[in-house]
Amino acid sequence: MPAKIRSRLTDWTTVLPLIAVVVLAATWGRHLPGPLIVVVAALLAGAVLAAVHHAEVVAHKVGEPLGSLVLAVAVTVIEVGLIVTLMVSGGDKTQALARDTVFAAVMITCNGILGLSLLLGALRRRVAVFNPEGTGGALATVATLATLSMVVPTFTSRPGPQFSSAQLAFAAVASLALYGLFVLVQTGRHRDYFLPVTQEGSIMPEDADGDGHADPPATRTALASLALLVVALVAVVGDAKTISPAIEAGVEAANLPQAFVGVVIALLVLLPETLAAARAARRDRVQISLNLALGSAMASIGLTIPAIALASIWLEGPLLLGLGGTQMTLLALTAVTGVLTVVPGRATVLQGGVHLVLLAAFVFLAASP
Repeated sequence: MPAKIRSRLTDWTTVLPLIAVVVLAATWGRHLPGPLIVVVAALLAGAVLAAVHHAEVVAHKVGEPLGSLVLAVAVTVIEVGLIVTLMVSGGDKTQALARDTVFAAVMITCNGILGLSLLLGALRRRVAVFNPEGTGGALATVATLATLSMVVPTFTSRPGPQFSSAQLAFAAVASLALYGLFVLVQTGRHRDYFLPVTQEGSIMPEDADGDGHADPPATRTALASLALLVVALVAVVGDAKTISPAIEAGVEAANLPQAFVGVVIALLVLLPETLAAARAARRDRVQISLNLALGSAMASIGLTIPAIALASIWLEGPLLLGLGGTQMTLLALTAVTGVLTVVPGRATVLQGGVHLVLLAAFVFLAASP
């Protein structure tokens, strides 16, 4: 037993997140020289890999689809804290930060993670198979949340793409209600709609991927991984914020729009979900990948908008939530393409490629509006 404990304590998935948090505490709020930025970036990458590992351990313990919620919600909660912190301290230049970050998260998850998952699943089995009932419900919830929170503000009677106080309160309550209802459906009443399926459409056995880990980990191991998952995610988001000035300087030097900073940070923060979804797709569990993608998009909106609504009590200046014409076009195209992808319950490399091209279009237009 002592040997096992020592092995656990010296494992890289344990050591790296702890080192990353220590370095985060030592560098928080300081101007970093170039070599130290490289060190922080390397620790961020290690923390991402550790987060994926610990999320998979916890997910294996609690089972699906609850396991898919663990990483998505954990990342989103910390991401929301990061957004609120930046908005409180950033002044006028952060008035659109919540909108830019949430929209980037939606496009990355609904096109990048979803497209990559379908592509990997189709390359493995020629056709990626998933449950259209659960995935369709998740996509409908994401589309509703995104429209209410980021499209409607552009067309209200107030000047500028913003809500009134009452409208913002309604959007916050509606977002929380929809997200809560989805979680109840996913983990309770229609849990089977979100479980991996075989090529024939039946629910996949727990170890159908042949990874040799049918037995769930011990409770102590799962709790340790849960704690280390939180530590790793704090390190990921905190280190992303630490190097964000360097990112901002690079974006400015490249003559890119200020909104592109949010895209870069969203890409960094969503790395754990991306890697976890890719690993699940390679194991022929495409449904888990789609749960991660759409669940992350849903949590990003459903938790961010209520948090921003509360923060707006002490935030100064207008809160810009409405999207512009180009962004609304991309969002509408994503929703329509997503529906056509989800309805059959089967997808080829073509559908995966289409979603990845939509992500590329979003990134390009964010850099060159």
